[in-house]
Amino acid sequence: MNRISEWFGKGGPVMWPILALSVLGLAILIWKALEFRSGRRSAKGLGVVSTIITAEPMLGILGTVTGIMQTFSALNASDVAGSPLAATAGIGEALITTAAGLIASLILLFPYNMLDSMVDDDIEEESQKK
Repeated sequence: MNRISEWFGKGGPVMWPILALSVLGLAILIWKALEFRSGRRSAKGLGVVSTIITAEPMLGILGTVTGIMQTFSALNASDVAGSPLAATAGIGEALITTAAGLIASLILLFPYNMLDSMVDDDIEEESQKK
């Protein structure tokens, strides 16, 4: 657990919205799965999850940009412009946020597609009955 919090801290401030969106997306998917299990199937809430799936990689890219900006700032502000160590924190932030955004969206993508497909099947069945 300590390693995860360390990794999270190294990802910079963009990790917070990625985490918040992940928690929201998972909560909605759990709610929808419980609804589906009880026989109530609707697309309500799935649009929000779709938006989260799209936004998380973009937030990861934003973290990449801020991390690279931090790297250039560190290189310009220090006397160690020739030292690769001056660039490591910013590059680390860039890579961590990119990975976090991709992982978070992929975790939501597959259950979302399953639930969305079930709603589509129900809609198709209803239209065939008419």
